[in-house]
Amino acid sequence: MTAGRDRNPVGGHIPVAGGLARTGLPYARSIGAEAVQVFVANPRGWATPPGNPAQDEEFRASGLPSYVHAPYLINFGSDNGGTVDRSVVSLRHSLRRGRAIGARGVVVHTGSATGGRARDAALAQVHERLLPLLDELTHDDDPRLLLEPTAGQGASLCSWITDLGPYFEALSDHPKLGVCLDTCHLFAAGHDLSAPGGMKLALDELVSVVGPGRLGLIHANDSKDVVGAHKDRHENIGSGHIGAEPFAGLFTHPETAGVPLTIETPGGVEGHATDVSRLKSLRDG
Repeated sequence: MTAGRDRNPVGGHIPVAGGLARTGLPYARSIGAEAVQVFVANPRGWATPPGNPAQDEEFRASGLPSYVHAPYLINFGSDNGGTVDRSVVSLRHSLRRGRAIGARGVVVHTGSATGGRARDAALAQVHERLLPLLDELTHDDDPRLLLEPTAGQGASLCSWITDLGPYFEALSDHPKLGVCLDTCHLFAAGHDLSAPGGMKLALDELVSVVGPGRLGLIHANDSKDVVGAHKDRHENIGSGHIGAEPFAGLFTHPETAGVPLTIETPGGVEGHATDVSRLKSLRDG
């Protein structure tokens, strides 16, 4: 392993239909992934499928740093009680499956205050319904819960980095709580990562808001849209409005030490292999 790979493994979100190990691991190898992110359930549904113990064990034995992305429907700020109840069940499933496959973290979107409700009321509900799930993470090998701010659409509870402050407070700064930063989301929300020093400014702000050591994963995605557009449309590294060079700043900041980067970009296996290679080039010089 190179020093760069030790500090910041680079990989991507991989398909696992047909088996975590059977489908996912060959794909990871084909794109040169040093870290991976997977779904363990339909990302656009509420089903909580059981895992395959043999596939879980083979996947875990690969040694790849791995992460689970929880379903998109989860929203602990919703005004719909049924949605919140299903969110509890769905996220608990992702956390338990994460432990079973040896995942370091489970990424969940921070949700929104729907139905015109006040942010304070939504965050109080986050405290009531999400904090108990964090308290269930009592095993040494339980994954961290990584909050992912969104691109700022609608009544998002977290899009600006400063929004993470009240969210962490609602969750009592739980020790199993961390952050997943998506560069496209940050850019769409209004953080100008393309400006000189923009990436460093964002990471400095993260440390000032939630403290050091909370960053658990980076989704490295360029943006099809301009800064502040509030549109979550990912582009290949260097082909969007962020540009390639700012991503180099992700490999030098103190807060990113030991933090993997995974891409969620277009293009299938060829596009993913190109993006992984480009990020490794920026990392390794």
